[in-house]
Amino acid sequence: MWKIRTNTFLNICIVISLFFLFYYAVLTQTTLEQRRHLRRNIKKDVGNVKFLPSIYKKSKEYNIWIIFTKVTNVSTLSYKFRDLIHNLLNVSSVPLKFNIIVDEVSQVIAENQIADVLYGNKTLVYSFYDIEESANRIQDIVKVMTPHFSSKPGTYYSDALFYISLGLYRIAPLSQQYAILLDCDLFFKKDISLLFNEFDNFKSTALFGLAPELTPVYLHVLHMYKAKHNTTFGDYYRDNNISNDVHPRGFQGYNSGVVLINLAAQRKSLEFSKIISNASVQAMTSKYRYDLNWGLVSCLQILCYFRFRGHLGDQDFYTLVGYEYPHLIQTLNCGFNRQLCTWWRDHGYVNIFSNYFKCEHDIVVLHGNCNTRIPK
Repeated sequence: MWKIRTNTFLNICIVISLFFLFYYAVLTQTTLEQRRHLRRNIKKDVGNVKFLPSIYKKSKEYNIWIIFTKVTNVSTLSYKFRDLIHNLLNVSSVPLKFNIIVDEVSQVIAENQIADVLYGNKTLVYSFYDIEESANRIQDIVKVMTPHFSSKPGTYYSDALFYISLGLYRIAPLSQQYAILLDCDLFFKKDISLLFNEFDNFKSTALFGLAPELTPVYLHVLHMYKAKHNTTFGDYYRDNNISNDVHPRGFQGYNSGVVLINLAAQRKSLEFSKIISNASVQAMTSKYRYDLNWGLVSCLQILCYFRFRGHLGDQDFYTLVGYEYPHLIQTLNCGFNRQLCTWWRDHGYVNIFSNYFKCEHDIVVLHGNCNTRIPK
């Protein structure tokens, strides 16, 4: 009798065990199929992405663009690029997507620097864009801008580097609605999400967001024009309440080390297409030309007379647009691009430099322009 009961109990245990093994096998197979489906979706959605997050979520994209060309292994730009990537991964609370414009040699260096940065559980999503192909897409813009905003026009692709931001809407995938273009000589003290949040503050007409230029460079460039005209162009801001529509208390220009770009609005803007035309740029640069005493002119002055002569690429163009068409640019506070260069202080403007250089806002981004060391 005891043996019969024992055998019955064992049989029941075996049946229960087989049931749970079968259930586990079915559950595991379902999970594997879900994972395979997820991997297929990731490959379909991200294209040439090199590193993928462990969990894929289709959400708002945070597109960072960086120009990384003409780089060698011993170039300081190589180390600045690596430090910027490392810095952004450490301070960002949002999933960044890096879009890097490179040449063939620079791409190899970029991949090596990225590999050095990635360790532990860090992941990085990035894509490369060839500079030659990118330059070809904006060649008409480069042709218009170069005579007015480049101090020493060189090879075609060299010139194109300074105007990428103006034509990024043609280079970026159509799926990208917003983008932030960054110089490599930056250090983020706070979360870059604060910068992306500025898109929510854009006025309805704004295509770009830039912070002020913190030196008197445009006072210098326009000194002869200002001597003849009653204008606030080139004067420092008199307070921190910078207007987005007019500039009644000075306009010291913009700095393009950090550029927020509303790609979707830029693609649709008929006004922007007209502003980057040759006729429009000629008109703007002619308006702010040097006015001369024709009795005392040199050959060099005559050559300069017919147009505003900049030397800082897209930054000069943004500055003219900011004064002529302020509705197209959202003025960010200086804390989003706190430049550190003091070159102009030591070259003729020591008495007024502090009026331009001051920044009373919380610092989000430090900009080590003109090779200035960034305190960290």
